[in-house]
Amino acid sequence: MKLTTLPVEDGFRLPAAFEENQAGYMIWPQRPDNWRDGGKPAQYAFAKLATLLAEHEPITMLVNEDQYQNARSMLPDKVRVIEMSSNDAFIKDTGPFYLINKQGSVRIADFNFNAWGGLLDGLYFPWDKDNELTEKIAGLNRLDYYHHDRVLEGCSVTTDGEGTILTTEDVILSEGRNANASKEEAEQVFHDYFGAEKVIWLPEGFFLDETGGDIDNMVSLVRPGELVLSWTDDQTDPMYGICRRALEVLEHATDARGRHFKVHQLQLPAQLLLTEEEANGVDPINGMLPRTANQRLTATYVNYITTDHIIVMPKFDDPQDSVAHQQLAELYPDREIIDFPAREILTGGGGLHTILLSVPGQQTGGVR
Repeated sequence: MKLTTLPVEDGFRLPAAFEENQAGYMIWPQRPDNWRDGGKPAQYAFAKLATLLAEHEPITMLVNEDQYQNARSMLPDKVRVIEMSSNDAFIKDTGPFYLINKQGSVRIADFNFNAWGGLLDGLYFPWDKDNELTEKIAGLNRLDYYHHDRVLEGCSVTTDGEGTILTTEDVILSEGRNANASKEEAEQVFHDYFGAEKVIWLPEGFFLDETGGDIDNMVSLVRPGELVLSWTDDQTDPMYGICRRALEVLEHATDARGRHFKVHQLQLPAQLLLTEEEANGVDPINGMLPRTANQRLTATYVNYITTDHIIVMPKFDDPQDSVAHQQLAELYPDREIIDFPAREILTGGGGLHTILLSVPGQQTGGVR
């Protein structure tokens, strides 16, 4: 049921990624103008990730009608496959925001989606099926939901679950998403819908991030007051200045509880570039952002998946992989760190964190 009240009035808030999860959703990739070779290499990668995640929590794969049989044949029985239309596969951005209250009840918040910038600087058109996902998921699970007309994606904000929101000016204030947007307007929405008491603004996101600079390629909260930050010591890399400007903001900021942040720097791997073969495998149709050889991919270890028992860390076949693995193992002593090859997902413009939508709550009921 669509509600007319505000989440904050009803005692609901946006939970942190490190809080309890009961399940996860993914969307099957297939766009030939985004995923190379008709999406087949990406489908193998998504199937491998879904199989891994399903060992630890219930996973549902949403699939367009024409790919249902293909997806069902490639996925193990423990992964639920449901036919539900979408325009592309980045469900963390296109799906709902899950909210919880003190009693553990779950509701969802629905915002508009316009392919990261609409007709001004978006990545594809149309996006109508993506915009229907939240209402459909609410109906599937009989969840009450709130709606706001603002364009907002899940990867554009992150929270500590205690009233602090981190985001980037690049995305939240972008003209293509919300004309005449302001920090004051955005902060009011974050308060009303997520329970935000403090918003920390990084000026920029990752260099040449196709989404315009989402926060999930820059930082990830490990626990309240502690986070990891994408970092490079290569002065020739445009990320060199971006990382340092982000660190300056974080070092001078306090969270909603008055804590200063403990910041851990996760060195970037060597720059990953799209190969000519990868670029040529993408069909230049439907107005999708063109893929060109040697364009930079958003390779960062910060864009990892957090579940109750494991951290799925992107792997790039780089010497820095083992260093990042050890850092995350020390930061998450209660979770197993699993390395996962992420290049194929990066070639579609996203990262590991972008293709899983986690459902908060204990695994004692709900989505299965």
